[in-house]
Amino acid sequence: MEKFTTLTAVVAPLKLSNVDTDQILPAVYLKRVTKTGFEDALFHRWRQNPDFMLNDPAFAPARILVAGPDFATGSSREHAVWALHDYGFRAVFSPRFGDIFRGNAGKQGLVAGVLSEGDTERVWALIDEDPGLEATVDLVARTLRVGDEEFSFDIDDDVRWRLLEGLDDISLTLRDEEAISRFEDKRASWRPKTLPARS
Repeated sequence: MEKFTTLTAVVAPLKLSNVDTDQILPAVYLKRVTKTGFEDALFHRWRQNPDFMLNDPAFAPARILVAGPDFATGSSREHAVWALHDYGFRAVFSPRFGDIFRGNAGKQGLVAGVLSEGDTERVWALIDEDPGLEATVDLVARTLRVGDEEFSFDIDDDVRWRLLEGLDDISLTLRDEEAISRFEDKRASWRPKTLPARS
């Protein structure tokens, strides 16, 4: 997982609330067995509408998404995070997230920052004034700068640390590889052992 400190990119508005994970990624795509290749499936039903914001050329290069309250609620599908990531999003903001989505996002390198509802609406207004506007996410300072305005966002301290360090679950485990190896060396030969990492 790549380290995340700052990102400057086009910001896109998703002016919808109560967006569940099935709307982010329809269930039919859950049959795929890989962890990549979901970019075509993101918001699939909505993208059939020519007026949907991701069909606007101004938002084609967007890497930051600002959504309404209760984003990514519903089922716990990790595929919703994969689809956002595969499309190119590196940060998503909302006044409220589904808890499981927020946890999955941090493990996949996607910033899920909590903005107040007032700040969310202000960001949407700024984007309306200048579609294709760039914003800067500063994970160190926990700020989102849009134009000349700066907004603070909340993110879990542990998730923030993991993103800053670029540590997914496997990377966290491998930090203790030496201790794990010492433990395995002391185990009786008839007991199950952890296989060494393959290069």
